[in-house]
Amino acid sequence: MSIGHTLLGLLESGPRHGYDLKRTFDEKFGHDRPLHYGQVYSTMSRLLKNGLVEVDGIESGGGPERKRYAITEAGITDVADWLAQPEKPEPYLQSTLYTKVVLALLTGRSAETLLDTQRTEHLRLMRILTDRKRGGDLADQLICDHALFHLEADLRWLELTAARLDRLAGEVVA
Repeated sequence: MSIGHTLLGLLESGPRHGYDLKRTFDEKFGHDRPLHYGQVYSTMSRLLKNGLVEVDGIESGGGPERKRYAITEAGITDVADWLAQPEKPEPYLQSTLYTKVVLALLTGRSAETLLDTQRTEHLRLMRILTDRKRGGDLADQLICDHALFHLEADLRWLELTAARLDRLAGEVVA
């Protein structure tokens, strides 16, 4: 996820302080990985330097001064361009799971045990996500569905690899 583009998109509804941006980001997108304040302010500093935001005002209070940021026309164009670009599908051609299976075979360890252990971990995470999905709002349900579909694909791969393990061993150990 592009943090900068996401923060710019949040600014399209109106100027905000860094604290407000962090809070809104965490509510909408950061359920599992909230932003750190330092990340918000370093990103805003970069966006300011690149002319995508401007300081709309500075407020003094009981603590440090708070800058209010506003998106510029260049920032609006940048967000529009980013939203129009499709995301590159991730084919996972250099899978860590595949590497572990091959190394297990090459070193005489049990690739079957590795696959069983991984299957168990995937199923555990799928149960957690399914429970979370049941109690979540629509955004949480969609995020969980995305993760569940990827985990289901991994499980299909684990099953296929287990079925072809003898053949794979013959090819990689030869």
